[in-house]
Parts: sequence; structure tokens; C-alpha cells
Amino acid sequence: MFFASGQLQIIFGTGTVNKVYDESLQIAGIGAATKEEVKQAASARTSFWKRAVKTLGDVFVPIIPAIVASGLLMGLLEGLCKIYPAMAQSGAYTILHLFSNAAFVFLPVLIAISAARVFGGNLFLGAVVGMIMIHPDLLNAWSVAGAESIPTADAWFGLYQINLVGYQGHVIPVVIAVWIMCMLEKKLHKIVPEILDLFVTPLVTVLVTGYLTLTIIGPVFSWIENGVLSGMQFLITLPFGIGAAVCGAAYAPTVVAGVHHMYNALEAGLLSGTGLNTWMPIALPAACLETVWL
Repeated sequence: MFFASGQLQIIFGTGTVNKVYDESLQIAGIGAATKEEVKQAASARTSFWKRAVKTLGDVFVPIIPAIVASGLLMGLLEGLCKIYPAMAQSGAYTILHLFSNAAFVFLPVLIAISAARVFGGNLFLGAVVGMIMIHPDLLNAWSVAGAESIPTADAWFGLYQINLVGYQGHVIPVVIAVWIMCMLEKKLHKIVPEILDLFVTPLVTVLVTGYLTLTIIGPVFSWIENGVLSGMQFLITLPFGIGAAVCGAAYAPTVVAGVHHMYNALEAGLLSGTGLNTWMPIALPAACLETVWL
């Protein structure tokens, strides 16, 4: 028996728990609750910080299999090229390399779909927002360093200019943009007449969210994300194992506090932006009862 995430959890074991549950419902005279209702009740009793971190976990955990599949394929492919260098010039390498980096190239779209599911919005509108942020008409974020010039456009009726740069390698701006999209979509569903809802709501949602994303949300939160990731990279590269010691010491308390889901967002940012992950933990399903350190 222990207390976690606003719940008093009592473990009886397989089989016994069903009998105790049914008997408890009869004695208390109450109805059964769904898993979703239990989650909502538990989250309502936790702090805003824990709820925010849990939300990040709910967004990033479902896309971990895609990242794992791409990462493992990339590792196997590069390992084979070390053993057989000629493979790097083959057609098979070209095809497999395409497979291995697809999840990272289109990571904002995966994040947008997952975030839309978590926030209760339309998954396909979320995908559109993710696509806007990596649209080929925007300068690829990975090409900025070698670009002769960065295209710009007037924002908010000429008040200032924004750089027309994509958001490859960013994760937090995508989550914030989709959250705003979902809030706007829900509000429009309530105020727009049903006869017009099918046309007006998607149009206004994409138009407003897309413009806010490229002019405010993207620039501001990408700057914040870059600062956070730079700080984490500085920490883990401290000499004499100091960074590793700090990260290792901090991990256990964050798990106990229930805020370890934030590592998923930080890890996705590191992988997407640098292609490397030297310390972030990936939490496996509870049944595994272990953590893999990359």
C-alpha cells in the first residue's frame, strides 16, 4: 500500500483485486469509474507543476516506439557500414537511411498529433499545425548556419519582422501551439452554429493558430527551449564526472516526486536537435521495472 499522484493505491494481486473491488462497490453503494475518470480525479488533486509534467509525459510516451525504431535502425545501419564500408555507397543504404531518420525529420508532426490527442483536439488539425512548422517553404532549421540569407516577412501589420525558418529540432513550440489550437477549437465548437461549424471552426482554428505559431509562439518558445537544452548540455559535459553525478542524483528524486516525465520532452529535444542523447533516461513500461540509459 502506498500513496502516489493523489491516489491511495492498495495492491491485492491478480484475481483477488477483482473480488475486493466488486465487494467494495456493493458495500459503499457506489458505481464503477472508468480509467479516464480515475486519472482525471487523481490529476485534479496534484499540483500544477506535476500536472504539466504529466501532460508532457502523455504527449511524448506514445511516440517513443517511433523514436526507438528509428534510432535502433540508424545504429544497426551505421554499425554495418563500419563492418562493410562499401555498403554506404549502395542503394540499400540509401533506402534504409531514409527509413531510419524519417521519425526525426517529421518529429514535429508526430508530436502535434500526440498533443492534439492529449488536449482533446482534432488529430488532423494538430497534424496540419505540425506540418506548417516544418513546411518546405520555410528555411530548414538545420540549414540556417550555411544559408547566405534568411528570408523574413512582416508580422502583425508591419510592427516587426520574423525569420521564415522551420522548427525542425524543436518540440516545446509544437506542444504549445497545439495546446492553443485545441483550446480555440473547443471554444469555436461552443459558439459557432452547427450549420457552420464544419467549415468555420477548422478554417479559423488553422488560420489563427498558424499565424500565432509563426509570429509569436514559435520564436519565443524555441528561444526558451534552446536555452534549456543548452543548459542541460552544459551540465552533462562538466568534467570529472560532475555532470553525470548531478544528473544521477537528481533522477531518483524526480521519479519519487512523479515529475520524471519531463525527461521525455528534454530527450526528444536533444535527439531532434543534435541527434545525440548521452544521459537522458527512457522509462519503460512499469512491468519492466527498469530504466535504459543511453
